[in-house]
Amino acid sequence: MALLVLSLILFLGVHLIRVVVPGFRQAMIDGIGKPAWIAIHSAASILTLVFVIYAFGAARSEPIGLLYNPPMGMAHLTVTLMLIAVICLVAGFLPAGHIKTKTKHPIVLSVKIWALAHLLSNGEAYSVLLFAAFLAWGVVMRISLKRRQQRGEITLPVFVSAKYDLYAVIIGAVVWALMIWRVHEWLIGVAPLPMLAS
Repeated sequence: MALLVLSLILFLGVHLIRVVVPGFRQAMIDGIGKPAWIAIHSAASILTLVFVIYAFGAARSEPIGLLYNPPMGMAHLTVTLMLIAVICLVAGFLPAGHIKTKTKHPIVLSVKIWALAHLLSNGEAYSVLLFAAFLAWGVVMRISLKRRQQRGEITLPVFVSAKYDLYAVIIGAVVWALMIWRVHEWLIGVAPLPMLAS
């Protein structure tokens, strides 16, 4: 469990640099150049993500009890919410349609929905720690992005075409269906719905 805590501190810390130490990123860019900073930050993001995955797997093998028993039906609610989360995630990488312009920061929203959805159906201590940490990160990032937008540091997405909403829904639904079918079980070792467990 301690390893999971450390991994989350490192991973989320890397993704909160601009919030916690706003001048650090610019100082690094001024010192080593933007391409080098992007490469270092990307490498740190990947390495710490791998660390989180490893630490979560290790925590799952520890004899840690339940903090709460999710009510019946929560797995189905989680799966339903995940469809929305995946659609928002896909929309965040496409030119702006209605989804992107209305949600403003669809990738951050996707992470928050993902974390909340999984908190509803997972009461183990290690799961609560993981998903609560990501939910808190999403809330902090949303507040930070709103303040940066008010200061004029970033601009909100500008609507391009509704066809990108259709693309987001189609691609998101396909990815969601694949995750339910087998991919989630292959990657995480747990079937999203017990009846689908192989």
